[in-house]
Amino acid sequence: MVIEQVSVFVENKKGSLKDILGILADGGVDLRAISIADTSDFGILRMIVPEPDATLELFRSRGVTASKTQVTGCKLHDEPGALHKVLSTLCDADISVEYIYAFLTRSAGDAYVILRVEDNAAARDVLQRAGHSLISQDDILTL
Repeated sequence: MVIEQVSVFVENKKGSLKDILGILADGGVDLRAISIADTSDFGILRMIVPEPDATLELFRSRGVTASKTQVTGCKLHDEPGALHKVLSTLCDADISVEYIYAFLTRSAGDAYVILRVEDNAAARDVLQRAGHSLISQDDILTL
């Protein structure tokens, strides 16, 4: 149940993000989740897309620096404390979380998060054993 995230380095200047999203629009790429973190000089745009390899090639063909990273996706009940339970499970197993972002879907009553952790296989194992629902790359197409 691996999810591949595409990351792009974006200059922190007016119009850069628009240009990157224009490449996606021109390529017909449907974003499922997106997050951006910035510094004074650049940002890192992280995204979940239905076809990460094709998206990576699209960026590279346009001269944009992009990479793929494996992340873990988790389905939560949309209720207070649900994310805390997931993070507690990981913490109890001594698995560090580098970053996290959430995304919306058409599914009422559920929430979804993307977790970048130090060990995806271990995280998936402990989350499943604790009864948390994981999502896969294929699930991204139907959410």
